[in-house]
Amino acid sequence: MTNLKRFDHIGVTVADLDAATDFFVGLGLEIEGRAFVEGEFIDTVCGIPDSRCEVVMLRPPGGGTSLELARFVRPDHTPGSPAAMANELGLRNVCFEVEDLDAELERLAEAGYGLVGGVGVHENIVRMAYVRGPEGIVVSLSDRID
Repeated sequence: MTNLKRFDHIGVTVADLDAATDFFVGLGLEIEGRAFVEGEFIDTVCGIPDSRCEVVMLRPPGGGTSLELARFVRPDHTPGSPAAMANELGLRNVCFEVEDLDAELERLAEAGYGLVGGVGVHENIVRMAYVRGPEGIVVSLSDRID
């Protein structure tokens, strides 16, 4: 028997909170809230004494698992690997199903966000592509083949 109730949110730490927020809002997520978090709670949870971060919570249309974007004010962020590929250990992508994959890829390309590889077809059911968003965040986009 499990004690797990639901998948609550995915957290991503970024350096430019506004750019990352704009990117995900452009995909269709909605801002739930934006706030600074500091004090005993975050110091305890993150294990970083005297920390302060600004957080934006985003939700997909219709509800579901939220996306938390966080920018540390103190201490400053530690650079990650913005060119990480799928075989590098760690969280590699966040996936969203879209209505029209080709249209979304075109819109993102016009905004300067390119494909990591190409568009793949899995078992003639789904098409999927990885796009490298702001700060190297890999976003997987998919649509169903009717």
